[in-house]
Amino acid sequence: MHHVQDAGSAGELSALRREFYRCLTRRADALFELTDAVLCADGPVRSVAELSLTGEHRRGHGSGYAALARGRVEVDRLRAALTAVSLPRAADGRLVLAVDVTCWLRPEAHTCPQRILCHTYGRGKDQHIMVPGWPYSVVVALETGRHSWTAPLDVVRLAPGDDAASVTARQIRDVVERLIRAGQWRPGDPEILLVADAGYDGPRLAHVLADLPLIVLVRMRSDRVLRRAAPASSPGTMGRPRRHGDEFAFGAPGTWGEPDITIETTTRLYGPALIRAWDRLHPRLTHRIAWAGHDGNLPILEGTVIRLEVERLPSGAIPKPVWLWHSHTSLTDAEVDLAWQAFLRRFDIEHTFRMLKQTLGWTTPKLRSPDAADRWTWLLLTAYTQLRLARELTADLRRPWEKPRPAQRLSPSRIRRGFRNLRPQLASPARVPKPSRPGPGRPSGLPNHQPTPRHDVHTATSPNRQKPSHRQKPKTTNPRPRRTG
Repeated sequence: MHHVQDAGSAGELSALRREFYRCLTRRADALFELTDAVLCADGPVRSVAELSLTGEHRRGHGSGYAALARGRVEVDRLRAALTAVSLPRAADGRLVLAVDVTCWLRPEAHTCPQRILCHTYGRGKDQHIMVPGWPYSVVVALETGRHSWTAPLDVVRLAPGDDAASVTARQIRDVVERLIRAGQWRPGDPEILLVADAGYDGPRLAHVLADLPLIVLVRMRSDRVLRRAAPASSPGTMGRPRRHGDEFAFGAPGTWGEPDITIETTTRLYGPALIRAWDRLHPRLTHRIAWAGHDGNLPILEGTVIRLEVERLPSGAIPKPVWLWHSHTSLTDAEVDLAWQAFLRRFDIEHTFRMLKQTLGWTTPKLRSPDAADRWTWLLLTAYTQLRLARELTADLRRPWEKPRPAQRLSPSRIRRGFRNLRPQLASPARVPKPSRPGPGRPSGLPNHQPTPRHDVHTATSPNRQKPSHRQKPKTTNPRPRRTG
């Protein structure tokens, strides 16, 4: 028997399904049933056409691709619907967001427009190969606890010529403003925490989004060099006062000095951990790249640097210290403790990407139009959200070799197994298909006199336009500390 709160969960899930159907303004029935087929299919999704074999998909095998090609989704309304559902929060009640870029690789799709060279890892021996594809920037809300769930809130495809830093800033601003409009954050609540990897310029994000109730926490490369606060000028000193203090080089322990906060703890996965924090450190900015068009003196963006050391990694690899930059100063021990734990939870977004690609079949369809790829992406994000809301509603149909687990610790794949049994109890506004017959198509023997145009692959000319993979290893030959940001 389900808990009392299950009725509320089922009502929220049904409400989301009805609102999702209203967001589909063309080919709504086919798109809705295609999403249900993804949720109820046995095993990983291997083909859009094969989804028509499921009982939840009542249309022909060609309706899926036709709906993706000629359907329509009101994306802004769907964004608001995904933001309005119940969202996970940290132990202190704050929302924790994570942003990252994942790529839909299309190396041989010469007829697909708007492809960009994407960073990939593992396709050669310790090499990073550029492969054409469609990069997507995804924002999710993170959960606490031992599981791999996230709450997707937004996705934006990076078009040719886009600056990844500017797109990310606009995307985060839109997400935070939607959270405020939906009542997920109110005045007096803890500030929202944004966690990102080393490919993002944390100080610039904090500067651009300073008017929002947002804290920025990013990982920094181990070769960075920051500056301390400038000392006060001595009486009678001539000349312009100093803007920067002494250097704080991540690779030179002699420049660190005594930390302001030291925490020693023991974790289940990583063993003993040592966390040290230094207050009021900032990068030395220059009028180039992102700051090239800045008028006047460049700002001093002070924050707190946190260094995390652990004894072991679950993979057995030798652990390396992790450097984090926090956009606030004068942190307490509890805030530093929350920061490094929130950063470790950031890797849950990688589990979401793997679920979307390997189980829900995000990169499976051979779609030609990037607009169709965007529609398919939003369908799967909505499907993943339905799985998250169904965590306490579905029965655990575990395999004989799998261990029993509580509902809150079931993986998305195990929740998906029981969604077919839950679906009849939920709202299903899709209408019954009308009888139809296929068109004649092109007559046999008549060649195609209008071949599909072929498109070139675009490259990002700005170093800020494409974020490298978080797995990228720093160069070890002729290392040179980065003294400017």
